[in-house]
Amino acid sequence: MSTVFHNPLPIPVLGFCAYSGTGKTTLLKQLIPVLKQRGLRLAVLKHAHHNFDVDIPGKDSYEMRKAGARQMLVASHVRWALMTEDPQDTDPDLEHLLQQLEADKADLVLVEGFKKLALPKIELHRAALGKPFIYTEDPNILAVACCDETNLPAQIQRLDINNVEQIADFVLQYAANWHPEVPSVKPLPLDTVGSATGDSLSVRQGIDKILAQVQPITSAATLPLDDSDNRILAHDAISPVNVPQQTNSAMDGYAFVYSEPLPERFVVKGEVLAGHSYDAQLQPGEAVRIMTGAPLPSGANAVQPRELATETEGYVSFSGKLKTGQNVRLAGEDIAQGAVALAAGSRLGAAEQGLLASLGFAEVSTVRRPVVAVFSSGDEVCQPGTELKPNCIYDSNRFTIKAMAKRLGCDVIDLGIIEDSEAALTAALAGAAAKADVVISSGGVSVGNADYIKKVLAAIGEIHFWRINMRPGRPLAFGKVKDALFFGLPGNPVATMVVFLLFVQPALRKLAGELDWQPQLLPAIADEVFKSRQGRTEFSRAIASMGADGQLHVTATGSQGSGMLSSMVKGNCLAVIGDQDERVDAGQPLYILPFGALL
Repeated sequence: MSTVFHNPLPIPVLGFCAYSGTGKTTLLKQLIPVLKQRGLRLAVLKHAHHNFDVDIPGKDSYEMRKAGARQMLVASHVRWALMTEDPQDTDPDLEHLLQQLEADKADLVLVEGFKKLALPKIELHRAALGKPFIYTEDPNILAVACCDETNLPAQIQRLDINNVEQIADFVLQYAANWHPEVPSVKPLPLDTVGSATGDSLSVRQGIDKILAQVQPITSAATLPLDDSDNRILAHDAISPVNVPQQTNSAMDGYAFVYSEPLPERFVVKGEVLAGHSYDAQLQPGEAVRIMTGAPLPSGANAVQPRELATETEGYVSFSGKLKTGQNVRLAGEDIAQGAVALAAGSRLGAAEQGLLASLGFAEVSTVRRPVVAVFSSGDEVCQPGTELKPNCIYDSNRFTIKAMAKRLGCDVIDLGIIEDSEAALTAALAGAAAKADVVISSGGVSVGNADYIKKVLAAIGEIHFWRINMRPGRPLAFGKVKDALFFGLPGNPVATMVVFLLFVQPALRKLAGELDWQPQLLPAIADEVFKSRQGRTEFSRAIASMGADGQLHVTATGSQGSGMLSSMVKGNCLAVIGDQDERVDAGQPLYILPFGALL
């Protein structure tokens, strides 16, 4: 059985495989000079099956390596060699080894050995050895180089193992036709609609059903710019000025009139500082010293940096390239007067507040903050700070929900822990719905007989109980109590946070006016196996970091129990395995959902 191989290089890799005694090395020693003569620059990688050594005992490099140096590099003016001590229990990693080669100095890599890897190969076969064929078990065999006595099916490309020129022709044709691997682009896992069965929904279906019920808040208030952080802009901010206001210099230097023919030197007529101007018309052959941001004099159309200018006795001469418009910032090239500087629905942060301030806005119109009421239910839940009763747990869900809602800019009403009785739950829900835009509870949405919340919601609200094809977070209740949206989140702490991220967050953002918000999924490479089950979307707590290859790599935080809040603390993202996949192997692409600023 072949092991998956992905070529990490921008050049082709071709393997030569055979059983011991077939003559791989002998053939390659004959083939390499022929390919070199035909213009190919070659790199060769050989799999040795024993404790080989390329250094000579007694040499300085050998003695230093044996003394404990993990890496030893020896170099001269004609060659250099790097020897690395890297003991492993398994075969060496070909992809890692290939990355050590200087791919820009070769056109093709020939690999001897590694026959278990699914890389393109030529099989060598001699009938006299009595060995079985490799191609029957390995679909990556492109051709079989064999002797005349070997019988091959007509559909298998046959090469003469004793005809090096013919094999070279095949290798050259393979290199000419080779194209780099195009990574398969996985569909975004949260875009997969899936198929609903009864009350069982895909993640996408659940999100869409919820968002269809959300009506954005329309009431707005004008606030001082200082008080607008994390608020949603209610109306388009129209720029009252050009940005920049005037055509100005992009650097310290000399403003001049570019016109053909250019004089050898220019008369220096004066100086323009930022906040000041040169009021006369600049004529051809004239220049002014100018500072960064200072308005360009009338007539000037180019600026030369100070370091490329030489001023002597009232004249300046320039070196370097000169062209019209260089180092000039045109009025309104960033934002034109009358243009939309910031669209309604934008969440205001430091950059947005700075932009509005640069346009002269001291006040902005923002959407009213959504009001969110939060409570926990269940006699088994205790308030932190009190004595933990037997068979009970401290309430963590209410605090994570409140924190996430506040970070989304909501005003939060904490209703505490509601006892498991119809009267208490009815009063709590009715009171919350009168004060809040959204009511969120945790627990009581599964199938337990003591979940009074279901009966209460059926009596005073319009509620749907769904099974979402995901893990963690399968049970979810959503609907309305009077005019307030209601979310019933699962009781397990991690499931509560994951469901909030996926379902409550987009609803709160749309309610607040962020109509086009979408979760940010980023491509990454799995550094370990992530398992799931077809038909279910898996959200594994994970840690993403930038690898040496410039790509995001992701590993799991460890045990993935839905009650283990420590996994959320350790992680910085969710690794998302879509409902079409049963697993993602190490080295394979997947998507991650960063926690961002919400957690």
